[in-house]
Amino acid sequence: MIFLFPNDCFDPQKPDAVYRDRYLAFKQAGFQTALIEIESLDSPNASIYPASLAQDLIVYLGWMLSAENYRLLTKIIHGAGATPFTSNEEYLATHYLPNWYPLIQDLTPETRIYAANEDLVAKLAQLNWSRYFIKDYVKSLKTSVGAIIDRPEQINIVLAEMKKYRGVIEGGVCVRRVEDFLPKTEQRYFVINHQPFAADLDLDIPQLVQECATRIESNFFSVDVIQRADGALRIVEIGDGQVSDLVGWSVDRTIQIWQNAIGS
Repeated sequence: MIFLFPNDCFDPQKPDAVYRDRYLAFKQAGFQTALIEIESLDSPNASIYPASLAQDLIVYLGWMLSAENYRLLTKIIHGAGATPFTSNEEYLATHYLPNWYPLIQDLTPETRIYAANEDLVAKLAQLNWSRYFIKDYVKSLKTSVGAIIDRPEQINIVLAEMKKYRGVIEGGVCVRRVEDFLPKTEQRYFVINHQPFAADLDLDIPQLVQECATRIESNFFSVDVIQRADGALRIVEIGDGQVSDLVGWSVDRTIQIWQNAIGS
């Protein structure tokens, strides 16, 4: 197994500064590592360094990629004679909310999914919720006006700001019912080959994370869990593990779960 990181576009044989510590830690732990220039995935000259990947499994650990860019990445991996640990289908299974929501809708806030060109003010008015959390298939707006609104007509402002700051609304629009979550209770878990892991070895794995590990068809993904005011645990997000930040995790613990998962 080889762990593939983004490189420094000015020095292709070195890792991107953001991923440098993780890259070096994996290397020092004895894992094989490689680099790729994410900005040039659509180039005919795009390649992985070093190039000796034949018959290896490749785990990408880096920047979030659009569906098309992930397809290009897996094409490069296959072209090098290797196999992506997470296929295109598995990537989208956790990267796009409409793919994972139906599988765990009993464990997460109620959600409606719309095309971006629908009359969303009218759609939200029909829902008649007290508050609405707005995101596209992948992300919410974390700047400017934010992602939570309490009046249907405000959705137009959120979507305009999303286009302004992110450049695109990816896939479509997801409207989630806002629940009364307790601040500072959110925790991230990772699942590798259907086995869930916590950020601390001594932490118990909640039952709803165990359920996700069973229900979601992906080799590597993240599960974000938060506590509601009534004490119930709820899933707020599922994401592809390769592009999920190490929120609340140490690099050492990340290495430990991979050692556990692959028996090294």
